[in-house]
Amino acid sequence: MRLPLSLTLFLPLISATIPESVQIPLNPSKINMEPQLSNGSPSLADLLTIEPSVSIFYSYARELALSALFSEEPSQFSQQSWAHSVQGGLTLLVPTNKAVMALARKPHQGPAPKEGQEPVLTEEEFERSTKENIERWVQAHIIPNFPLDFPSQKTYDTLLEGKSVSFVTQKSEEAVSVQDGESTIQISGTKMASNGVLYIIDGTINTD
Repeated sequence: MRLPLSLTLFLPLISATIPESVQIPLNPSKINMEPQLSNGSPSLADLLTIEPSVSIFYSYARELALSALFSEEPSQFSQQSWAHSVQGGLTLLVPTNKAVMALARKPHQGPAPKEGQEPVLTEEEFERSTKENIERWVQAHIIPNFPLDFPSQKTYDTLLEGKSVSFVTQKSEEAVSVQDGESTIQISGTKMASNGVLYIIDGTINTD
């Protein structure tokens, strides 16, 4: 099965070394809120560009029109047809390269077909299916709200229709993890941006 061209070119460059995870403390005073660039306020796109541990996610996201949201300021979101639900900014749940590579089926492949029902697709159908699979996967990792209310029992909708996640406290309420159905995914890093926040997660949001 073919990969998108940009991903095919990018995968060999991915570092095999993933930084050791550190949970995000719940107390905002314990979170490093400083942008990772020395000059100006970085956008989410800037942060994704300079963070090597999440390069696979960004290589997928850049295939999509909605990636324009990563560069836009909140005041400009309403100008985009797919951004009508954005409130204040974006919260990105960005899987590490290690988490994506651990998937049995990669994001562009979509759910596994039933045994004996592998579809035979034309080249055009294959490309359309691949793009749809990528879009669904990326949408599931975007919450169109910022800031979020921590701590809270609230469930947050993602850009993928029908998909929502919540957040749970860990270790005596000193850290926060993402709750995706029955799965609890550790948040290993946080980066603030001018148009939202990027949470690095040690897993992926399920879209099956």
